[in-house]
Amino acid sequence: MTGVPDTGDLAIHTTGLGKSFGKRRAVNNLDLAVPRGSVFGFLGPNGSGKTTTIRMLLGLSTPSSGTMSLLSQPMPAAAGQVLPKVGALVEGPAFHLFLSGRANLTRLDSADSTADRSTRTRRVDAALEKVGLGKAAKLPVHAYSLGMKQRLGIANALLRERELLVLDEPTNGLDPQGTREVRHLISALATEGTTVFVSSHLLSEIEQMCSHVAVMSVGNLVAQGTLEQLRAQGRRGVKVATPDTSVAMAVLARLGLDPHVEPVPGGEDGMVGAVLGPEATEPEHLVEGLVAAGVRVRGFTVQPASLEERFVALTGEGFDLVQ
Repeated sequence: MTGVPDTGDLAIHTTGLGKSFGKRRAVNNLDLAVPRGSVFGFLGPNGSGKTTTIRMLLGLSTPSSGTMSLLSQPMPAAAGQVLPKVGALVEGPAFHLFLSGRANLTRLDSADSTADRSTRTRRVDAALEKVGLGKAAKLPVHAYSLGMKQRLGIANALLRERELLVLDEPTNGLDPQGTREVRHLISALATEGTTVFVSSHLLSEIEQMCSHVAVMSVGNLVAQGTLEQLRAQGRRGVKVATPDTSVAMAVLARLGLDPHVEPVPGGEDGMVGAVLGPEATEPEHLVEGLVAAGVRVRGFTVQPASLEERFVALTGEGFDLVQ
């Protein structure tokens, strides 16, 4: 990662972190650096080691190797001091369905021996308001939508002031409206200064809400940095709208590209696309070459570097782009 902050400026820091289950290595030599105040996307296909990493960070699973710290304190040695400052939603929320949202949070807070009983009612109401469930506080949870249940889970994580919030697949299974609700909530929390660590396999969600990203593949960290740093490592592409697709293909191939025809429903024009390599001809020269060869260019688009293309190149696997 370029420009890694000092360890004192990191909300999460791991060095050589690993976890094995028998002969299977689920997480391998992980060096993670999550800046304080960031919305950090922990991205990777299902089974890439994201949840195992989160469970180690929260003291729910013992690492096989390496070291880790949360909020500049060593874990798990300082768990008693650190975890009250960390809120978490791991593997989906679980509630008593016939109790109200408020009653569920009250019971959960009562189970925390370190929670202040005298402020419980105020804190529960404040957490419900923060996630937009104040008007639904008295409803039984079985009447909640999936998005509301996810927000109730986040409210539970926010019953006390938190410096770090860890969310494992917070938009998993949500409809578009529920996804937007959770995304807006995360943005609001980050604006207030909370560091938010979001695990997801949904590239579109990570792009819309995160400032920093780490990419996992088969238990290995293959990239981390800001979104702009990762975009800069990708490659631009071009698209040519023309009825002369075969000639356009030949011209672009002669100019050093690997063109392909993209399907275009209806109409007589076709679409030829190509990725620009590091030594590729500049786009304006491509247009000049196409016109000189008699290609009827009816549209020419230069596409910015694609995070999708970069992530697929890093992991060798596709990512879900939409829920």
